[in-house]
Amino acid sequence: MRTTTTVLLAVGAATLAVPASASGAAQSDFQAPLGGHLTIESQMREAHTELAQERLTRKAWRLARRLAEHEDRGFSPVKYRRRVADDPPATIARRIRSLRSDIKRRERQERRRKARGARAQRDATASPALEAIAACESGGNPGTNTGNGFYGKYQFTLQTWASVGGSGNPAAASEAEQNQRAALLYAREGASPWPVCGR
Repeated sequence: MRTTTTVLLAVGAATLAVPASASGAAQSDFQAPLGGHLTIESQMREAHTELAQERLTRKAWRLARRLAEHEDRGFSPVKYRRRVADDPPATIARRIRSLRSDIKRRERQERRRKARGARAQRDATASPALEAIAACESGGNPGTNTGNGFYGKYQFTLQTWASVGGSGNPAAASEAEQNQRAALLYAREGASPWPVCGR
């Protein structure tokens, strides 16, 4: 029984030893120099690097074009490709991160600017009821000064103007501020501060 086991183990070891030597030969062929002192392994590494560089260059190109659109400036794809052609993949990857952060910053700035514009537009316009009151009181002119103690688009008295947070002469305030103060007064007291035009 022992002899059979020993023989089987010896045959198994010999069988396992053959593929190991064959794989060693295959590996040496894989690393064997070709014409021009390159090995298959180094050629594959170089091809992989070139492929990675091409993919990253395309991605960087798209991001640079998008950033140029955000900044309203021209973009030349040919010039950009020439500029990054010799950069290694790590440099292009850093450039991509930088472009992404620049694009996000620009998009945030645009969102803020649009929000400010919408807010200013909302504050500058009055409700239809207030516009009707202003048209009746002053013809819609925010600089109106009648000389009888009433000022601005909504003909505020100085006391009423101060009660809604205004300071100084209402006629000197911007139209948006007058609309805002009139909206506060209208929300608090309705049309009663304008007994004639508020009906």
